[in-house]
Amino acid sequence: MFYNTYSDYFRKRFGTRVQKLSVDAGFSCPNRDGHLGTGGCTFCTNEAFNPSYCRRVSTITEQLDEGIAFHRRRYRSAACYLAYFQAYSNTYATLDVLRQRYKEALRHPEVVGLVIGTRPDCVDDAVFELLKELARDAYVAVEFGIESCYNRTLRLVNRGHDFACTQRAIRAAAGYGLPVGGHLILGLPGESRDDMVAEIDMLNDLPLTSVKFHQLQILKGTAMEQQYRDDEAFRCLLLHFSLDEYISLVCDLLERLRPDIIVERLAGEVPPRYQACPERSFRRPDGRLLRNEEIPALVNAELERRCSRQGSRYVYSEKG
Repeated sequence: MFYNTYSDYFRKRFGTRVQKLSVDAGFSCPNRDGHLGTGGCTFCTNEAFNPSYCRRVSTITEQLDEGIAFHRRRYRSAACYLAYFQAYSNTYATLDVLRQRYKEALRHPEVVGLVIGTRPDCVDDAVFELLKELARDAYVAVEFGIESCYNRTLRLVNRGHDFACTQRAIRAAAGYGLPVGGHLILGLPGESRDDMVAEIDMLNDLPLTSVKFHQLQILKGTAMEQQYRDDEAFRCLLLHFSLDEYISLVCDLLERLRPDIIVERLAGEVPPRYQACPERSFRRPDGRLLRNEEIPALVNAELERRCSRQGSRYVYSEKG
């Protein structure tokens, strides 16, 4: 591979294959429950990303059992699992509630750790102290939705916080010794290709352990779908990537990305029934939809063609 993969990271850490299992622990979001707003981010609908076994009507333990059974039927068996608290903001509750739900997941005999997905404005020292406590006996990582490094974009998508908030949260989490992941959406409204490339320097200056990239997908039922349908000026703000253009962009990002950062994901995928604009989906030459797991091979082939790899154009900075 020409970049640092998440699977290799966990093989080195655990000595075996590890699988993440999504969990919907019943949390909400301050951008939905009225604390910050009620509409949420304009691009967001969590249902599109939750696997079939991840349902609020089931307990955390039941979801983990169903997830393990699902992966054993569909994919290669893993030796152990991480409970991925994915839906909404998974530090947005009292400490007692957080402790109870995290510990339920860790009591599962096949779960060796937690990955906690959340917003940068939903953490504080008390939350980090709890995660550090749990990390004494298990792998515990926190994953922040960065989405964009530009305040103008964050305002445009109704994110509810600025990039300075993201920077503080990532640095604080790393200060507690936690592995820290960040998620970036490529192609948000108003951002140029050069803007996206420049974001990598901003991420390199942060103490990130891992990153996820995925292309903007316009999903049914979101505010962004309505904007896309009704507002020609808004549509003009959106870049549309062909598959070759997207692969080229990702390779440009990886070449600039700090060499030690783990790359968890290069693109996103949601079931077609959630896609409001299927014409923006990546397709094979025969017209069939391209699966997310096919992207890494294309990226590696392009990096090999370039005689390049992750970090080949990284410029060291003393910031961080």
